[in-house]
Amino acid sequence: MAKEIIKIENLKRYFKVGDEIVKALRGISFTIYEGEFVTIMGTSGSGKSTLLNTLGCLDTPTSGEYYLDGIAVKGMGKNERARIRNRKIGFIFQNYNLLPKTTALENVELPLLYNSAVSAKERTERAKKCLNEVGLGQRMLHKSNQMSGGQQQRVAIARALVNNPVIILADEATGNLDTRTSFSILTLFQRLYREGKTIIFVTHNPEIALYSSRNITLRDGRIVSDEYNDDIQSAEEVYRNLPVEE
Repeated sequence: MAKEIIKIENLKRYFKVGDEIVKALRGISFTIYEGEFVTIMGTSGSGKSTLLNTLGCLDTPTSGEYYLDGIAVKGMGKNERARIRNRKIGFIFQNYNLLPKTTALENVELPLLYNSAVSAKERTERAKKCLNEVGLGQRMLHKSNQMSGGQQQRVAIARALVNNPVIILADEATGNLDTRTSFSILTLFQRLYREGKTIIFVTHNPEIALYSSRNITLRDGRIVSDEYNDDIQSAEEVYRNLPVEE
């Protein structure tokens, strides 16, 4: 039996906006196991951003339970959540969130600066290893403004991997990229999945579901479908067959 990485039970998140109560999440439950590649989909207002923030330990639910790698997140203080976020989760964002005047190597090292158990030498070695894994071994000393969007996203993926997290949490990670670059990044995600990484990819793009092993769809704060994909499409094959722009 695969290990449970994320388990949420009857999760609810309500916000007060003026005199109105907004029910962003209305009691959702699911379990994600080690080695799954899960897309979480939904249109604007479906609750996926609220769920993303909760899974990323950036927000706390109004009620319900959330377990991350067997640890109960509910009741944790802000500092505790920051620590578990740094040690257990690798974040990848649509806008990359790189430090602009900093090299790729320094950007990837950043999460390790908050881990006192990692020496400066080990920090650099691990960052170099991750950059090599995403194909940027020759770009380590380039700054963000010297790289393309696809290269910046690869730096962001390397940064997400450097702490060896239990889960990679991607928020619209191909949303700012052209079609060809998007498929090169999806190819990388699929390789990480084949290597046993656990990935949650939050997106509004239904096409992404074709390339993952499972798809959870939200609507109005509820899960309307949770389906496994027995016919995962190859992003690498699509990428190879896309025309190269002149």
